[in-house]
Amino acid sequence: MSANEVRAATSVGAAMLPGTTGSNAGAGSGQQTTLGVMGGGQLGRMFVQAAQAMGYFTVVLDPDVISPAGLVSHYHIQADYLDEQGLAQLMQRCAAITTEFENVPAPALITLGAHRPVAPSAEAVGIAQDRIKEKAHFVRCGVPVAPYAVIETPTQLAEVADDLLPGILKTARLGYDGKGQARVNNRAELDAAWAEMKNVACVLEKLLPLQMECSVIVARGWDGACVNFAPQLNLHRDGILAVTQAYEGNMAPALVQQAVKATKSIANELQYVGVLCVEFFVLQDGAAAAQTLGTLIVNEMAPRPHNSGHYTLDACDLSQFELQVRTLAGLPLVQPRQHSPAIMLNLLGDLWAGGVSPPWHQVLALPGAHLHLYGKLKASKGRKMGHLTITGATVAEVRATALAAARLLGIDPF
Repeated sequence: MSANEVRAATSVGAAMLPGTTGSNAGAGSGQQTTLGVMGGGQLGRMFVQAAQAMGYFTVVLDPDVISPAGLVSHYHIQADYLDEQGLAQLMQRCAAITTEFENVPAPALITLGAHRPVAPSAEAVGIAQDRIKEKAHFVRCGVPVAPYAVIETPTQLAEVADDLLPGILKTARLGYDGKGQARVNNRAELDAAWAEMKNVACVLEKLLPLQMECSVIVARGWDGACVNFAPQLNLHRDGILAVTQAYEGNMAPALVQQAVKATKSIANELQYVGVLCVEFFVLQDGAAAAQTLGTLIVNEMAPRPHNSGHYTLDACDLSQFELQVRTLAGLPLVQPRQHSPAIMLNLLGDLWAGGVSPPWHQVLALPGAHLHLYGKLKASKGRKMGHLTITGATVAEVRATALAAARLLGIDPF
């Protein structure tokens, strides 16, 4: 589908702003263009809020009656992702449709894509859903990956090369936030881990010494235009993102260029449309500092906005969610500008231990503190309840404030 065809599908008129009729703007000004999203989590919620700020009506399809996105959308279709009536309602109401998580069933996206512009495509989401296909795609793009082996049969398990151990065994599908993974040091542990995973298709990755982790977020339009945010440094704890640090100079310039180039190559090879995040490892084959150029290898991709890009809501002139709206609606893409250094702290359900809320009054007294809670009614260990972004004039100021916030919240320093 061409960029012009998408604009025709999603704009009320060629001379009108998105979500407006005639010279009048706003939700009450007549017929509105409606954008849909598959999935009702926090990423869908922030997409909905960005779309509404630009004048669009929104529809969320999600089976949860109290989904974070469904609670703030104009319409909420409470249905399973493969429910035929639910999908028909979504197509009837929407001019174009996106997704907020990669495990939306590909057949649902195929059905929707036959009748409406869908971004990202079912093909792109299907590759991100399967580590085996994902690794193969990275190799096709010429982006380095960790040495790995595919394990789908007992024969493949027996043929694993000795030099891949110790390693990380990962299920090919449905793994996220550290789930579906096991560290294995030898063949006995590998055999036991695969059995524990019910002998499903897996990828074994060689365990490599890491200097740091980073990610790059790009937005690519229907016309092939592609813009990006600068790479952000990420710290994971127990497989879940804990801290993101985003500011100029957080990585060596050559490494920044390499990561951005690799991410755009991955997006272009897919003919991707939408917001895409690619996560990388930097190996410890340079000195142990972010300013030295270790080897960059790709870890995985997420065909959607990403937790590590939430800082863009407060530190950039365009957020990752506004870019998601722009790509879906065929609107112009411009290179986003970061106006403030930022550090983001992920707020997990652990912070509500004993049913007691964190000390928000003290946290919000800190300069440059921006609190985003996702409207989830139940806190549980490891559940993403919100995030806190600290912005300021200098990196030193932001770091000091972020560490003060972490102390107040009981988050380990970084």
